[in-house]
Amino acid sequence: MDTLILSRIQFGANISFHILFPTITIALGWVLLFFKLRFSMTGNTKWMEAYRFWVKVFALSFAMGVVSGITMSFQFGTNWPGFMEAVGNIAGPLLAYEVLTAFFLEAVFLGIMLFGFSKVPGWLHTTATFLVAFGTTMSAFWILVLNSWMHTPAGFEMRDGVAHATDWFAIIFNPSMPYRLAHMLLASGLTVAFLIAGLSAYRWLIGDRSDGVRATLRTGLTIGALLIPVQIFMGDLHGLNTLEHQPQKVAAMEGNWETGTNIPLVLFAIPDEEARENRMEIAIPNGASLILTHSTDGIVPGLNNFVAEDGTVLHPPVAPVFYSFRIMVGTGMAMLLLSWAGIGLMMYKRRGVEGLPKPLLYILVPMAFSGWVATLAGWYTTEIGRQPWLVQGVLTTKQAVADVPAPFVASTLIAFLVIYVVLLTAYIGVLFYLARKAAKGEPIGTRVPQSQQAMVPAE
Repeated sequence: MDTLILSRIQFGANISFHILFPTITIALGWVLLFFKLRFSMTGNTKWMEAYRFWVKVFALSFAMGVVSGITMSFQFGTNWPGFMEAVGNIAGPLLAYEVLTAFFLEAVFLGIMLFGFSKVPGWLHTTATFLVAFGTTMSAFWILVLNSWMHTPAGFEMRDGVAHATDWFAIIFNPSMPYRLAHMLLASGLTVAFLIAGLSAYRWLIGDRSDGVRATLRTGLTIGALLIPVQIFMGDLHGLNTLEHQPQKVAAMEGNWETGTNIPLVLFAIPDEEARENRMEIAIPNGASLILTHSTDGIVPGLNNFVAEDGTVLHPPVAPVFYSFRIMVGTGMAMLLLSWAGIGLMMYKRRGVEGLPKPLLYILVPMAFSGWVATLAGWYTTEIGRQPWLVQGVLTTKQAVADVPAPFVASTLIAFLVIYVVLLTAYIGVLFYLARKAAKGEPIGTRVPQSQQAMVPAE
């Protein structure tokens, strides 16, 4: 493999590892605020038990996200210097805005949120929780602004090969930003919903029948059941936006080779780029036209439209985009069925958590990480689907890569992969360790401090 391919794999590995943790912290901050507000309003200690358990997960995830994010920032210089040379006038300020408006906010109030519960008034601790949650969302906002601009650049002009901002409003609110931001925030909500439901199901299966587990299991399934239909709707809007601005990506997602009407929806196939066709195709007639244009006669772009006269391919690699898109959609459908089934069974005869059968609980445990699967699959669809461009229509990945010997990149790639496997294994192990510890009734910091005991109503 040459330096370009190795650098792409290395950055892909780094961002794949990094994105796992912000995907949790973005939504978990708001869930923690919900737990805290419920405790403040009801005085029921089950909500504080939930808060004190899940704030540990938040802290662990936040730390992992910060450390892995630093590694990514270094790679802009070591592996992709051409990126900042060409578009640094836009990317640099957007990354700085994230630090100024989000990271500092999180850093200031995270300590109060984690360690100040028994040392500050309840209202101040609740405010700190809100500000940390707000900070994580602002962080996502600025990162998604930059990423969206790379897909649908606007508000700039090129001078001597360098991008200069001409309209910051157009840069920030570029054509794909609202859809990408909403899609990512909903993905974070679903990731956290199933993580909460999965770990709570695990605690239930090993004998924990506490009120806190009942509350979190119900909360996780409820959030999942509510958000997944919204995500499906937003995904449709995002797809229509992508069809307008990146038709070659949509063609790869659909596995469609020829532009035309009445295009079938390919459920499964083996794309063959050399033969320019699909093998072993299973499809629904007119499905792609109906979904993408809301009409069976709608025109769907084909991949063969994105091949130059000299044979140069101007569309992304088909197989990775095609398969990752189906993994994302399939995982989303599993989330929909499982969350709705869980809510329905809990509502049946008003049995609550006791209405959940063991098989469903056992399925929920591995589904704790289904949000990660869907998020990564969606991320690969989006980012690989942009190839060969790094900034759509402005800068290719080949133009931005550093002139570094391939063996150097390969050696650091191997080191990163080994470290990430160890860290990810340890992270998951700690999650289940905390769950087992809580299930055994061992202290996890659920005691209500003296300063806030007045909130708890008398028996």
